[in-house]
Amino acid sequence: MIGNLELARANMIEQQIRTWDVLDQRVLAVLKKVRREQFVPAGRQAMAFMDIEIPLGHGAFMWQPKLEARALQALKIKGGDQVLEVGTGSGYFAALLSRLAAGVTSVEIEPELRALAAKNLEAHRIDNVTVEEGDAAQGWSGTYDAIVLTGSVPVLPDAFRISLKPGGRLFAIVGDGPAMQAKLVTCERPGVFVNSCLFEISVMPLRNALQPERFKF
Repeated sequence: MIGNLELARANMIEQQIRTWDVLDQRVLAVLKKVRREQFVPAGRQAMAFMDIEIPLGHGAFMWQPKLEARALQALKIKGGDQVLEVGTGSGYFAALLSRLAAGVTSVEIEPELRALAAKNLEAHRIDNVTVEEGDAAQGWSGTYDAIVLTGSVPVLPDAFRISLKPGGRLFAIVGDGPAMQAKLVTCERPGVFVNSCLFEISVMPLRNALQPERFKF
C-alpha cells in the first residue's frame, strides 16, 4: 500500500505538476514530503493524487495539485517569511507553506473546517501554523511577506495590498467564473505594487468576498 501511494505521488508530480511548469526544487521537495492523502476527507483518499478539486463540505474544495504547486512556486516563500492564508480548508496548503516559511497565519470562516485543519496540522506536528476562525475575505490584521487567497474574489480588496510588507507577494484568483485570472501582486516599496497575470483558472469564490459595483437598470 505504501509503495502504491508513493508511486501515485511520484506520478502526480511528474505528470501533473512538472508539466505545468513547476520546476522549483524546493517546491517539489515539499510536495514529496507532506502527505496529501492524509489531508483529504475520510473515504476520499483515492482522490488525493487526481487532477481534480476535492470537496471538503461547506462549499469548500481542495485545489487541484497543480494549482497548489503553481501558487507555491509563484509566492517564492523564504525561510524568514510570515505568511497569511485566507481559507484553511483541510490544512494541506498551510502545511506546504509551513515547510518553507517561518510562520503561517491561516484563517478559516467555517468552524468545522478550522477544527479539522487544526487536527490535521497537529497530527503532523506542525507547530508554526496558527489556525484562526474568522472572516478574512476582505482583509485581515497584520502585515505579511506573502498572502494567498484559496478562494476566488470578483475584485481584490485593497486591504490585502496594504497588508503586504515591502517585497511581499500576494497570490489571488480574481474575476467572475468562468473567466478568472490567477494574479501575483508584488509590493516593490510602500504604496507601489506590480501586478502580473499568471494564467487562467476557475475556482470557488471566498464566502463574503467583496463584490464589484454592478449596473442596475
